[in-house]
Amino acid sequence: MLTEEEQKARKKIHGELTAQLKVLLPIVLEKTGFVSVHSLNAKIGGKYGHYLDVRNAVVNSPEHFITLWLEAFKDIVDNFKSVGQASRTEVETFELLKAHKEFQDYLYIFLKRTYIKYVDSLSKRKPPTNDSEMWIGQKNANYGILVTPGFRNGNWENDKSEIRHFKPRYWSIGHVLQTGLCIPGKLSKITFSSVDQYLTFFKDVIVRNSGSPYEYQIAERYCDFVKASSNPREIALLIPEFRYEGIDVQHIYRLDFTNIESKDLNKIGFELSPWSSHGYLSKTNQMTQAQINEIAKDNFEREMRKHKDFFKKHGIFTLIYTDKDLTDIDGIFNDMKKYLEPASVGTQIKFYIYNDFFNR
Repeated sequence: MLTEEEQKARKKIHGELTAQLKVLLPIVLEKTGFVSVHSLNAKIGGKYGHYLDVRNAVVNSPEHFITLWLEAFKDIVDNFKSVGQASRTEVETFELLKAHKEFQDYLYIFLKRTYIKYVDSLSKRKPPTNDSEMWIGQKNANYGILVTPGFRNGNWENDKSEIRHFKPRYWSIGHVLQTGLCIPGKLSKITFSSVDQYLTFFKDVIVRNSGSPYEYQIAERYCDFVKASSNPREIALLIPEFRYEGIDVQHIYRLDFTNIESKDLNKIGFELSPWSSHGYLSKTNQMTQAQINEIAKDNFEREMRKHKDFFKKHGIFTLIYTDKDLTDIDGIFNDMKKYLEPASVGTQIKFYIYNDFFNR
C-alpha cells in the first residue's frame, strides 16, 4: 500500500502524463483516423486485463508493465498474421503504430499512465486461492483471517474476483483491521477500530489462551515493535496458532507463530519447543530402557513428521527453538523481526524493448 507521500507523487505523475497525452492527441487522431479519444484509448487500453494475467502477475515498474503488454500484443498479432486474419483489430493497430511515431509515443505514455493508476493492485503479489484464508487459534476459540470475506451457505469464503483489488498489504496489521477475524460457521466477526485494540486481542486473548509463557513473551515484544513503528499498519502479522490444515475441528498440529512476508508471500513458521512439552517422558520408573528409548523415538519421529509436513505439504519453512534458545527470547524475536518489516516491491527493470519494438 502506498504511503501518503507516494500517493501524492502518483497523482502528480498521473497529471503530468495526462497533459502529455493531450498534447499528442490531435496529431494522433489525424494520422490514425480514430474519431475520438475514446475510440483511440479503447484500442490500446481496454484489453490490458486480457493481455496480462493481472490476477497473478506481479508487475514491478511502468517499464515492466509496458514490456509485458508489448510481448502479449505481439503474440496476438503474430498468431493472427500466421493464419491470414489480417483484419484483426490488434493487427490493424499494430500497422498504425509501425507507421506513426507519434502513435508509438502516445501508446508509451498511455501505458505508463495505466500502470501508475493501478500500481497498488499490479505491484502486489496476490495470494493463491488456496492460500487466501487462514484459520488460527485453539479448538472452540478459532478465527479466520480472509482477504475478501463473505458469508455464504453457512461458511466464510473469499470473493475471489476482488482479492487483487484488496488495498492493504496482504497479511499485515492493516489487513486484519480491514477484514476483522471471522467466527467459523457464524455470520459474525470480531472487528478492531485501532492497532492497539487488535494488539490487545492478539496478546491477551489468542496468545494467552495457548498457555505458553514463551509465546506470551514473544507477543509482548511484537506489540512493542508494532507500536514503535512509524507505520504500524504496514507491519506483517505475527500469526499465532496457525492451523495449517485449515478449519477442521480434529486438528493435528498448529504452528506457534507464522509470518507471511510481504514481497513474495512466503510463509515462515516459528515453533517454540521446550523439552517439558515436546520431549519429556513421565512415569518411567516401571519401564525398561528399551521401552523408554522406543517412546522417545516415537516422540521424536512425531515432531519431525510435523515439521516435514509443514514444509512438504504446505510450503512453510519452520525455525525451531529449543530450551537453550528459549533462554534468550530477545534473540528469538530478533530473528522474527527480519520478516516483519514491509519490503519494497518497486524493483526497477531496465527498459530496452520499446524503442525498437515497432521497427522490427
